[in-house]
Amino acid sequence: MPTNHDIVAAHYAAGEAGDLEGMLAPIRPKTRWIESAGFPTGGTYVGRDEILPGVFGALNELFDGFGFQLESLHDAGDTQVAIGDYVGTARATGKPFRARVVHVWRFADGEFTEFEQFADSATVMAVLQA
Repeated sequence: MPTNHDIVAAHYAAGEAGDLEGMLAPIRPKTRWIESAGFPTGGTYVGRDEILPGVFGALNELFDGFGFQLESLHDAGDTQVAIGDYVGTARATGKPFRARVVHVWRFADGEFTEFEQFADSATVMAVLQA
């Protein structure tokens, strides 16, 4: 059985490979996905039916080459912390960006329950402005 750390590492490996289904694999119907206030997709989404269009679909519409570049992944048991950078280019303006981000993953009873993003929203929002 994969550990919480294995599950999160697999999510990021799937992202690197462009495998959206692999990225979404740990999401359960009650998984909460929290995007930072002020971020283009800011808000709370619950379950795959909200997370897929509200986060991944929306980011794909706003940015070319949007991705997360993992710098480090820290194993704290039921909490996993990923540190890295978002990169991409705003479709509307053609402006590229690199913004610092931290992802906090929470697990309970072996199930992925919550994701929380802490991002440099100002840098990302700035490239969306003409």
